[in-house]
Amino acid sequence: MKDLDSAPLNKFHFKITALTFGANFSDGYSLGAIGTALALIGPQMNLGSSWMGLLGSSALIGIFLGSILLGRLGDAIGRQKLYLYDFLLLAIASALQFFVQGPVELFILRLIIGFCIGADYAIGPALVSEFVPKKHRGSLLGTLTVMWTVGYVAAYFAGTLLAQAGPDSWRWLLASSTLPAILVLILRIGTPESPRWLMSKGRIEEAKAIIHKYIGANVSIHEVKKESRTLGFMDLFRKKYAVRTAFAALFYICNVLPYFAIYTFLPLILEQMKIKDEFLGNVLLNGFLLLGGIAGLWFLHKMTRRKFTIGSFVILAASLSLLGIWPNGPFLYMMPFFLLFTFVMSGFSNITQVYPAELFPTEIRGSGIGLANGLSRIGAAIGTFFLPVSMESIGLGPSMLWLAGVLLIGAVVSIAWAPETGDVSLDDAAKDAEGKRLGHGSPQEG
Repeated sequence: MKDLDSAPLNKFHFKITALTFGANFSDGYSLGAIGTALALIGPQMNLGSSWMGLLGSSALIGIFLGSILLGRLGDAIGRQKLYLYDFLLLAIASALQFFVQGPVELFILRLIIGFCIGADYAIGPALVSEFVPKKHRGSLLGTLTVMWTVGYVAAYFAGTLLAQAGPDSWRWLLASSTLPAILVLILRIGTPESPRWLMSKGRIEEAKAIIHKYIGANVSIHEVKKESRTLGFMDLFRKKYAVRTAFAALFYICNVLPYFAIYTFLPLILEQMKIKDEFLGNVLLNGFLLLGGIAGLWFLHKMTRRKFTIGSFVILAASLSLLGIWPNGPFLYMMPFFLLFTFVMSGFSNITQVYPAELFPTEIRGSGIGLANGLSRIGAAIGTFFLPVSMESIGLGPSMLWLAGVLLIGAVVSIAWAPETGDVSLDDAAKDAEGKRLGHGSPQEG
């Protein structure tokens, strides 16, 4: 008799992971689309740098609210309902972008879109991690971020194709995100509730029925135990989980702040770098985003969580610093460092869907993931808002250097606090919050 963490991988594990691709693809597509659309919206609506920053960061602010509020709600009422209905609201808000007449309307709609994506960022990884076996948990959760990259790159090419549609091409581009949202909504109908969440609420027979139907009749649930006391949101800040909560938030913020800021305003950065063939630069960078995301799955599988995280932060800080020191250097100097940054950042981002899900027990997993993800998006929103202002006031080089400083902080935080969670069962990893802080365990299996 196998337990839930050692059950064989089956078609359902791939299905539940694939259905969770939706939020990541939509987030990547949304960010990529607004970056392209702003180049057209700005002159058409006569927007200054402040409005450009607000519109670029609006979805990130929404993600903050959705992650924290609905992550906690998912722990209280279950994963399944929120997992379905957030994409209904996402589809409606995405379609309404076509009809906006001013920046205020667009800002509100993108707040709503971000709210829905944030809900899914909290609920989706929790649901996937609570179904998939330990050996494949890292690989399957890591693919979620690869889909973010696919969405971002798809938005770039969609924007290129729609650029010929006239002055309203940005409307078609932003509204095109409705199609994947509707598809995900339809496919998610019938998704079961998390058996681990059901067990945490004492609903043992329901949990058994779901495991037997979707995982296998010979799979037990004896490892999924209810805590002796009820855990709530505030337990994230109490002694047992406080360090993990701080690590999850800071590691995530330091990862996404430079990433979102740079790639939201990639056309502006390439322009200031005086790259003559901007199309070639975009194609190279988007290609390395995809390659890095795929390669990152291999590194995530082969390396410990801790080594992967620390090493990635160091490489990213170094490559961005070299760009900041000579921002207007020759193409053959700048582009290799930019491509290295892009490749490593894309691969490193795979772990952002993995680490938070492994740090907390079932009762507060949605809350922990939601808080880390929500705070990371506030950090990303700050970076996205200030980058165009920073580039305008102090220049490209100093702007790249302060972003490199954020990555260096991530490295220091990870050296101090990053635990090793990849080689233990999901619930044991969470309940071992006071031990194995530095996690010098064996290489993880997934």
